[in-house]
Amino acid sequence: MRPWALLLVLPLLLGGCGSSSGWGWYVIDPTTEGGWTNVRFLIAGYPSTIYISLLAAAISIVLGLVVSLPGLSSRRWLRWINRIYIEFIRSIPLLPMIFWVYFGLPLLLKGSWVEFPLDPFWAGVIALALSDSAFTSEIFRAGIQSIGRGQTEAAQTIGLTYFQTMRYVILPQAIRRILPPLANQFIYIVKMSALVSVIGLQELTRRANDLNTTEYRALEIYTFLIVEYLVLVLIISQAVRWLERRMGSDERR
Repeated sequence: MRPWALLLVLPLLLGGCGSSSGWGWYVIDPTTEGGWTNVRFLIAGYPSTIYISLLAAAISIVLGLVVSLPGLSSRRWLRWINRIYIEFIRSIPLLPMIFWVYFGLPLLLKGSWVEFPLDPFWAGVIALALSDSAFTSEIFRAGIQSIGRGQTEAAQTIGLTYFQTMRYVILPQAIRRILPPLANQFIYIVKMSALVSVIGLQELTRRANDLNTTEYRALEIYTFLIVEYLVLVLIISQAVRWLERRMGSDERR
């Protein structure tokens, strides 16, 4: 069964449970007009969830790579910068980070030349990217350190600079090794994006909360929400496996 089919099959399967139990799966039954309206309302949260996750993951990867490089330096003060950043960011729970970015960052920047209003979407992107960058940095550091030192020495022998060595020799090999943990971090971002609902972003979880306030069917609505995330994560997992196979076949060539 394809993952998307779960969204339509689950309500139909559970709809036969009977009304004597007090369940109300009709609220998300796509065969009825009201149920289909609710399903469309819930599914409409997918774009926000996907966009915020993709942007946060992209920023996190770039920031994580930049932060990881000082951790590989022979200079102690650069390694200290890396450790302080990672330990500080890693110790902050995501929810307080979201609140701080959304409510605190505009006040902190008030009166400066970079002053700007933050809507829930961009506040969520910044908070998710910052929170995940510490973990991504450690993934990059471990991946780069797993490449034999002989690769770096060979690159230096032919006259490549540090950044050329990283770009053309080390990172292409490291990325193949760190792809699975990076994929896990992306799935983590997708799931943690649900917390951005607390500041009003109309993503999957926020829409489920809004619908529950009018229908009062928490079990049915949040079950559907779980299936929505399950479908999304299954699709991401399949895409990552496909990418791993492609990269593996390229490497064998």
